[in-house]
Amino acid sequence: MAKLSGKLSVLMPAYNEEAIIYANALEAARQISPLADDYELLVIDDGSSDRTKAEIERAAAENPKIRCISYQPNQGKGGALREGTAHATGDYIAFCDADLDLAPEQLADFIDRMQRENADVVIGSKMHPESKVDYPAIRRVYSWGYYILLLILFRLNVRDTQTGLKLFKAEVLKPVMRQILVKRFAFDIEVLAIINARGYKITSAPIEVVFHRVSFGRIGFSDIRNMFIDTLAIFYRLHILHYYDKVEAHPELKE
Repeated sequence: MAKLSGKLSVLMPAYNEEAIIYANALEAARQISPLADDYELLVIDDGSSDRTKAEIERAAAENPKIRCISYQPNQGKGGALREGTAHATGDYIAFCDADLDLAPEQLADFIDRMQRENADVVIGSKMHPESKVDYPAIRRVYSWGYYILLLILFRLNVRDTQTGLKLFKAEVLKPVMRQILVKRFAFDIEVLAIINARGYKITSAPIEVVFHRVSFGRIGFSDIRNMFIDTLAIFYRLHILHYYDKVEAHPELKE
């Protein structure tokens, strides 16, 4: 099994997950442990209104490699991952969903592909021919349509940007995360579009999804509309305003 030389930081956003976050944080840490010389699991309480923070702290008391990051109010997944990245101390940074539908141990294959292909970013893809996942046909249509849109707007040859499991070199991700503006569904697009525009190599990896709860109903027409609008806004900032180049040129705007 491929292993990272250096430290791996895994970021796990959580919003109102008091029922599962204690057990899932401990299980994620167990799976992550063999993947690198050193690791940390940053579980981000994204403004929860339940006992999520307390349950994360309970897991952290059992495993010192688990760290709790908490704030108010809720910022959305992008905001949580931006906050987590700012606190991450690893040479590599991975994203992982709190429901563990995508087992963190799958990052072993991501690491192997990163090393073998000399990639800067490896993202899980439900549309990879080797992936094992069953999801509604309408979601496949949306995914293909969005892939074509991203190819046209950003020359981003990534068929699935929304899968939660991703691995980055920290030196590539950290400067980008200081610049993102989108905090919800189109967050992944903003991150990957900037990284792609800077000439870094992004590759995809197959994943296996084991659904622990029904989640397809979370994405509705309004979410798709908002994602489309945010995507066009990212294109405007990246290619018309050159906003990300301007922010990068001004160190005082960085954290």
